Amino acid sequence: MNAGALNQLELRRRALLGQMQTADVNLRAGLHQHGMDAIVRAHLERALAHIREATIAVNEQAKIRPVQELADQLARIEQMQADLRAEQKPADESSTSIHSHV
Repeated sequence: MNAGALNQLELRRRALLGQMQTADVNLRAGLHQHGMDAIVRAHLERALAHIREATIAVNEQAKIRPVQELADQLARIEQMQADLRAEQKPADESSTSIHSHV
């Protein structure tokens, strides 16, 4: 590949990185909106994870996880978080109960 073609590839790579950075900033801003539906929030969080993984691949030209592997790992993390919330809920309710102090 000649120098001109390499330069063109680098310009495209940088443009793509800039677009992904913009997407990352906008998605994070969307996460901070109040009153957001939990499903919408989950989709935004997943989109952020995919953008970040793609950024690593483009920026570092490194081998990354396949999309399905990333999605599976995110699903396991979400399940662990849900399990933790379910475990914490009874403890939180009992500690704030009016009857527990009477």
